[in-house]
Parts: sequence; structure tokens; C-alpha cells
Amino acid sequence: MDLAFIPSPSRSVFELGPIPLRAYAFCIIIGVFVAVWLGNKRWIARGGRPGTVADISVWAVPFGLVGGRLYHVITDYQLYFSEGRDWVDAFKIWEGGLGIWGAIAFGAVGAWIGCRRRGIPLPAWADALAPGIAFAQAIGRWGNWFNQELYGKATELPWALKITSAEDGRVPGTYHPTFLYESLWCIGVGFLVIWADRRFKLGHGRAFALYVASYCAGRGWIEYMRVDDAHDVLGLRLNVWTAIAVFILAVVYFVLSAKLRPGREEVVEPGASDASDASGEGEPSEGEGELSLEKKDEAEAESEAEAEAESGSGSGSAKKG
Repeated sequence: MDLAFIPSPSRSVFELGPIPLRAYAFCIIIGVFVAVWLGNKRWIARGGRPGTVADISVWAVPFGLVGGRLYHVITDYQLYFSEGRDWVDAFKIWEGGLGIWGAIAFGAVGAWIGCRRRGIPLPAWADALAPGIAFAQAIGRWGNWFNQELYGKATELPWALKITSAEDGRVPGTYHPTFLYESLWCIGVGFLVIWADRRFKLGHGRAFALYVASYCAGRGWIEYMRVDDAHDVLGLRLNVWTAIAVFILAVVYFVLSAKLRPGREEVVEPGASDASDASGEGEPSEGEGELSLEKKDEAEAESEAEAEAESGSGSGSAKKG
């Protein structure tokens, strides 16, 4: 008898009249908003313009969604193109199935296009977005909970996830909640990047590289726990090998970048400071203006007093001689 477990939702789609609202899609949308909001705050703190992060995200997000879906479909093609499957399901992104590796790779291409159009260095923009992306992944993983998918091996631990659906080969029971493990790991990665960036002033893409390496370190062991169908290479799941390879690349980039381009970019968005001055941020407020006039009057009075004192001193000296 199970004394404690994490229950699975009884449904993942909610109807608003004739409109179906899918929890998986909402988790992704909320995650995107969190990433853009936090990225915007970090970008402004680095000296960029408000709204620039959102403008470039208009390019990065669609590319990321397409890339994430492509990676999933290609690496799990048997789910869509094997006998008895309908290939049209490959386009049903709302039913789940996004590969973070493809999402980051294609999202970077979209971000590069957006940054190039604005004359902004991609590494600086990526550094601003890094912790927000980690938090977005943490939120997005809860979409897997609603869909009762991507869980781990069977367990009787108190925090086990109870699967109730028997569709698509599922076996009802209690399993490791790998979605929860990855969500908590991503939250930790996000805070790690924020702390390291403040402590060491990471620049030139190193905050983003730290996010990638830290995420891969966790994804490797979490992926190893999963029991859903996946391609194996030399006894390891394909995504485990991908995590290892990307981890090594991120570490190499971090080390080389620190040696070749130490420090942090002084200017992340050309003309941002000029635009700030033009908007009136550099002009004194009404109270500051009144205070400046008072100081000016005091200075003029002091100058007149000094001039009179010097004049009196000079005439006295002439009479004495």
C-alpha cells in the first residue's frame, strides 16, 4: 500500500468553451515570459536598452520551438514514422515532445539573426538570458507532469510519482519523478549562474557556458533514470551522450574565453547610453533645479564678498604706503 506519492493530474487539457487549453503549452509560455522578463532586467543592468531582449526573443523563440521539435522527432522517429503510427502527429507539438538540445541550437541561430540586426554581440545577450532560460526549463518540465510522461524507474519512495494512465504503453504505478528532479536542478542552475555572474563578473558568453555545463551535469544522471523508449549507444541513452558532449564543449569554451577575452564587455548595446541621455534621464528634476539655483546664488554672493574684501585691502595698502 502506498502511503505517500505525488499524484498525476487527471487531465492535461481544459476546455474554455470550444477552445482547448493545454497545460503543456501554458507551462512553455509561462517559462518564456519568465526568461524574457528576467533577461530584460539583467540586460538593462548591463547597460542595454529596455525591450531589446524581447525584440530579439521574437527571433529566438520560434527558432527554438522548431529546433526542439525537430530534435525530438528525429531522435524518436519511431513514435511517428513506424508501422501503425501517424506521421501527422509529428506536428502536434502541444502533445509534448521538445528536445532542449535542438531548442538551444536553433534558438541561438534565431538570436544571432536578431542580434545582428540590432548590432549587439550575441554572447552578451546570451549571458543576460542564461539564468532565465534555466528557470524557463524548470517551469516547462511541469508540462511533462500534466502529460504523465518522461518519468523514471519504479520506486516506493514517499515522493514517487503515481502514474494512472495506461495509454501508449504506460504501466500504472509509482515511479521516480524525473520531471521534478530536473525542474529543481534547473532552479539551482539559474541561481548558480546569477551568483557566479555577480561574484566573478562573467562576460563574453561565459555565464551562458556555465548554464549549459551545469544543466548538462544534471541532465546526464536524470536522463539515465528515465524508462521511456530511447535509442541506446554503447549502453547509454543518446541524450546522455549528448549531455556529455555538450558539457565538454561548454567547459572548453568557458576556459578558452576566460584566457582570450578576460573581463566583461563594457558596452553591450551601442548607443544605449546616448538614448538614455536624450530621453531626459540626465536632466535635473524640478527640486534638483531649484537647489542648483540656490547654490548658484550662494556662489555669486561669495564671489562678490571676496571681490569687495580684496578691493578694500588694496586701497588700505595704498594709503599706508
